[in-house]
Amino acid sequence: MKITDYQRDEHRVHLLLFHLVWTPKRRKPVLVGEVAKDCRRIIEARCEEKGWIIKELAIQPDHIQLFIQVWPADSVSNVVKEIKGITAFELRRKHPQLLKLPSMWTRSYFAATVGHVSALIIEKYIAAQKGL
Repeated sequence: MKITDYQRDEHRVHLLLFHLVWTPKRRKPVLVGEVAKDCRRIIEARCEEKGWIIKELAIQPDHIQLFIQVWPADSVSNVVKEIKGITAFELRRKHPQLLKLPSMWTRSYFAATVGHVSALIIEKYIAAQKGL
């Protein structure tokens, strides 16, 4: 699937792409070795279960970057909540050393929408429609 492939269902055509970044509590470099492998597996499984398409996933020792395509009913906050929630639960259950952190993830995250066309092109298109 190319980045510009639109999803279709009965009544919609859409392309909703998010760039998400979040960090472990206190930005501790705990996402290494088996923890990183398990984290990737958990994220991939949850995304497949939800029908979300992972475009890119980078797990660094102190942060995660995820480029993901989602459905219109899925808000950014719900996507982050789902992934952070399941990874925190599963990773802390399997890797007791992570229990030393007060929580697995910080409450904050970075989110940006990404699209096939730029905001400038959309502005020009809408402005041009006004003249009709």
